[in-house]
Amino acid sequence: MVQIDAGQILDMAIAGTSATLLARKWESALLVNVDNETLSRVLANTEALAAVLRIEGFRKLGDNPLETVIKKSKAVKDAKKRPKEDREKRELSKEEKEYKSLRKQIQEKLVKFATRIPAFMYLTDFRENTLQDVITKIEPDLFKVVTGLSVEDFNLLVSLNVFNSAHMNQAVFAFRRYEDGSLSYTGIDSHSDLRRVGLFDTAVTLEGLEATPN
Repeated sequence: MVQIDAGQILDMAIAGTSATLLARKWESALLVNVDNETLSRVLANTEALAAVLRIEGFRKLGDNPLETVIKKSKAVKDAKKRPKEDREKRELSKEEKEYKSLRKQIQEKLVKFATRIPAFMYLTDFRENTLQDVITKIEPDLFKVVTGLSVEDFNLLVSLNVFNSAHMNQAVFAFRRYEDGSLSYTGIDSHSDLRRVGLFDTAVTLEGLEATPN
């Protein structure tokens, strides 16, 4: 039996035990919201829609992919409320598969964008600040170089709830913990005076890991 402290347990529970598990956190579909309500907000905002289309690979999804998903999903939902013949049911099933597939592709493009954020964090050295502050106030130019989106684009997508803050906080924290572990293993302690760690939109104190306001 080996005694471990709370921090080690948290490492295993949140950050995982390998870079592979950490990568999975940043490839999780939970990091972004692609429900009809969120897509409708983006679709209703010309600048937000333009920002989404600037994300790599989005234009390959065809014309108006967000509008297509919303319309087809609503049409299928309404159709299910009415009695259908077998042929109509088959057509309904096909429509449902099409919009679900397109929604998944939209989700994958947004997640692919999210996977660039760890690279951005790796290139910065502002650990006490929330990631949102580092992106918007401290290293906006670097963020654009790494991700392809401007601060204005990012702020707009955040305001429309495209990113799931709770899961983004967990993913950023996992990255920080894994990064600390890697540095400690090599004998490097570049943040010995650190008292809190910034997450996506909040921060945690190192003593007790209590959430603190940004």
